[in-house]
Amino acid sequence: MDRTLVLSAQVAIPQGHRLEVTERHDDLTGGPVVLSLVDLDTGIRFQRAEEPHGEISRWLGRVLDCTVTMHGAGAGTVLTVDPIGPGPTGAKVALRDADAAADAAKAEADRWGGSDRPPQPEAERFW
Repeated sequence: MDRTLVLSAQVAIPQGHRLEVTERHDDLTGGPVVLSLVDLDTGIRFQRAEEPHGEISRWLGRVLDCTVTMHGAGAGTVLTVDPIGPGPTGAKVALRDADAAADAAKAEADRWGGSDRPPQPEAERFW
Protein backbone atom coordinates (compact mmCIF):
# COMPACT_ATOMS: atom_id res chain seq x y z
CA MET A 1 0.00 0.00 0.00
CA ASP A 2 1.42 3.36 -1.02
CA ARG A 3 2.16 5.97 1.64
CA THR A 4 1.72 9.72 1.10
CA LEU A 5 4.16 11.97 2.92
CA VAL A 6 3.27 15.66 3.21
CA LEU A 7 6.22 17.88 4.09
CA SER A 8 6.36 21.63 4.73
CA ALA A 9 9.69 21.95 2.91
CA GLN A 10 11.04 21.79 -0.62
CA VAL A 11 12.24 18.19 -0.98
CA ALA A 12 12.66 17.21 -4.62
CA ILE A 13 13.40 13.50 -4.96
CA PRO A 14 13.17 11.85 -8.41
CA GLN A 15 10.86 8.93 -9.13
CA GLY A 16 12.41 5.52 -8.54
CA HIS A 17 14.85 6.66 -5.85
CA ARG A 18 15.01 4.61 -2.65
CA LEU A 19 14.29 6.37 0.65
CA GLU A 20 14.86 5.68 4.30
CA VAL A 21 12.08 7.37 6.26
CA THR A 22 12.32 8.03 10.01
CA GLU A 23 9.11 9.06 11.72
CA ARG A 24 7.48 9.23 15.11
CA HIS A 25 3.86 9.07 16.21
CA ASP A 26 2.45 12.47 17.22
CA ASP A 27 -0.09 12.20 20.03
CA LEU A 28 -1.57 15.62 19.26
CA THR A 29 -2.44 14.96 15.62
CA GLY A 30 -2.78 11.19 15.97
CA GLY A 31 -0.58 10.50 12.96
CA PRO A 32 3.05 10.01 12.06
CA VAL A 33 5.45 12.95 11.74
CA VAL A 34 8.40 12.62 9.36
CA LEU A 35 11.65 13.36 11.19
CA SER A 36 14.10 12.64 8.39
CA LEU A 37 14.38 11.36 4.83
CA VAL A 38 17.54 9.87 3.35
CA ASP A 39 17.77 9.51 -0.43
CA LEU A 40 19.72 6.24 -0.54
CA ASP A 41 20.61 6.70 -4.22
CA THR A 42 22.26 10.11 -3.79
CA GLY A 43 23.05 10.07 -0.06
CA ILE A 44 21.25 13.38 0.58
CA ARG A 45 19.64 13.65 4.04
CA PHE A 46 16.65 15.89 4.78
CA GLN A 47 15.82 16.26 8.48
CA ARG A 48 14.00 18.45 10.97
CA ALA A 49 15.99 20.83 13.15
CA GLU A 50 14.38 19.49 16.34
CA GLU A 51 15.76 16.53 18.22
CA PRO A 52 13.76 13.30 17.84
CA HIS A 53 11.92 12.01 20.92
CA GLY A 54 9.29 9.39 21.59
CA GLU A 55 8.68 6.12 19.74
CA ILE A 56 10.60 6.25 16.45
CA SER A 57 10.17 3.93 13.46
CA ARG A 58 12.23 3.56 10.29
CA TRP A 59 11.16 2.08 6.98
CA LEU A 60 12.38 1.91 3.40
CA GLY A 61 10.48 2.85 0.28
CA ARG A 62 10.71 3.79 -3.39
CA VAL A 63 9.44 7.18 -4.66
CA LEU A 64 6.46 6.84 -7.01
CA ASP A 65 5.60 10.53 -7.33
CA CYS A 66 6.97 13.86 -6.08
CA THR A 67 5.10 17.17 -6.24
CA VAL A 68 6.70 20.39 -4.98
CA THR A 69 4.38 23.37 -4.56
CA MET A 70 5.63 26.91 -4.00
CA HIS A 71 3.49 29.62 -2.44
CA GLY A 72 3.98 32.94 -0.67
CA ALA A 73 4.71 31.42 2.74
CA GLY A 74 7.28 28.92 1.46
CA ALA A 75 7.18 25.55 -0.22
CA GLY A 76 5.61 22.17 0.38
CA THR A 77 6.19 18.68 -0.95
CA VAL A 78 3.92 15.68 -1.40
CA LEU A 79 5.75 12.38 -1.86
CA THR A 80 4.02 9.13 -2.79
CA VAL A 81 6.20 6.26 -1.58
CA ASP A 82 5.87 2.52 -2.07
CA PRO A 83 7.18 0.82 1.10
CA ILE A 84 9.80 -1.87 0.46
CA GLY A 85 9.39 -4.68 2.95
CA PRO A 86 8.04 -4.26 6.46
CA GLY A 87 11.17 -2.63 7.88
CA PRO A 88 11.87 -2.48 11.58
CA THR A 89 9.24 -0.74 13.69
CA GLY A 90 8.82 -0.15 17.36
CA ALA A 91 6.55 -2.45 19.35
CA LYS A 92 4.15 0.35 20.26
CA VAL A 93 3.78 1.41 16.62
CA ALA A 94 3.17 -2.19 15.50
CA LEU A 95 0.56 -2.76 18.23
CA ARG A 96 -1.17 0.53 17.48
CA ASP A 97 -1.42 -0.42 13.79
CA ALA A 98 -2.68 -3.91 14.68
CA ASP A 99 -5.31 -2.45 17.04
CA ALA A 100 -6.46 -0.04 14.34
CA ALA A 101 -6.77 -2.91 11.83
CA ALA A 102 -8.75 -5.02 14.33
CA ASP A 103 -11.10 -2.11 15.09
CA ALA A 104 -11.66 -1.54 11.37
CA ALA A 105 -12.42 -5.24 10.84
CA LYS A 106 -14.90 -5.24 13.76
CA ALA A 107 -16.64 -2.13 12.40
CA GLU A 108 -16.95 -3.73 8.97
CA ALA A 109 -18.31 -6.95 10.49
CA ASP A 110 -20.87 -4.95 12.47
CA ARG A 111 -21.86 -3.10 9.32
CA TRP A 112 -22.50 -6.37 7.47
CA GLY A 113 -24.24 -8.09 10.33
CA GLY A 114 -21.23 -9.65 11.99
CA SER A 115 -20.94 -13.07 13.54
CA ASP A 116 -21.43 -11.95 17.11
CA ARG A 117 -25.24 -12.14 16.98
CA PRO A 118 -26.89 -14.40 19.53
CA PRO A 119 -27.98 -17.67 17.93
CA GLN A 120 -31.65 -18.03 17.03
CA PRO A 121 -33.45 -20.46 19.31
CA GLU A 122 -34.31 -23.75 17.65
CA ALA A 123 -37.95 -24.34 16.92
CA GLU A 124 -39.58 -27.10 18.94
CA ARG A 125 -39.77 -30.43 17.18
CA PHE A 126 -42.99 -32.36 17.15
CA TRP A 127 -42.79 -36.10 16.42
